[in-house]
Amino acid sequence: MGLNVAGLACARGGLPLLEGVGFSLSAGQALVLRGPNGCGKTTLLRTVAGLQPQIAGTITCAPDTIAYAAHADGLKTTLSVAENLSFWAAIYGTRGIDAALDQMNLRPLAGRAAQNLSAGQKRRLGLARLIVTGRPIWVLDEPTVSLDAASVALFADVVRAHLGGGGMALMATHIDLGLPEAEILDLTPFKADLRQTGSGHFDEAFL
Repeated sequence: MGLNVAGLACARGGLPLLEGVGFSLSAGQALVLRGPNGCGKTTLLRTVAGLQPQIAGTITCAPDTIAYAAHADGLKTTLSVAENLSFWAAIYGTRGIDAALDQMNLRPLAGRAAQNLSAGQKRRLGLARLIVTGRPIWVLDEPTVSLDAASVALFADVVRAHLGGGGMALMATHIDLGLPEAEILDLTPFKADLRQTGSGHFDEAFL
């Protein structure tokens, strides 16, 4: 079973942002969300991931199939790279961290405390968490933030391998990850009419 979204409407801070959004993902598919800042990409991803309720519409997928990664890396700073991954592997009930260490080029850093990593290394560790979840649907909000070009290419390979293994990816990113199988969904046509809300001023920074 994949992911199916139909007639979705969502809001941020009580402000309606999107309405009538629909799409579906099946094994091996990726969908990239596009649109100007403030159009609701982050809000849509958070809603699909179950972090906030929708106003209307349905989100259908099997239980415990979504892994979400946003701007926070979700690291325990005093634990080593390997300990962080082992912690998440235990949480999700998966086996081993070797694939995550290798695919995100973290093995040389396995014994280093997360607090002593660079911003890019922390980001790679945070994204490696996706691999140890064992979950087929990855929901990603600007996953390449803080990554250099080599690490972006590394992550693109990880996503490609995930899709090749029957996984799915829903993401908002301004970086071309070179995924020929990815489709694009422009959210601009789904933006709610803010003139009907009575709110003339709002902060779009985190929409």
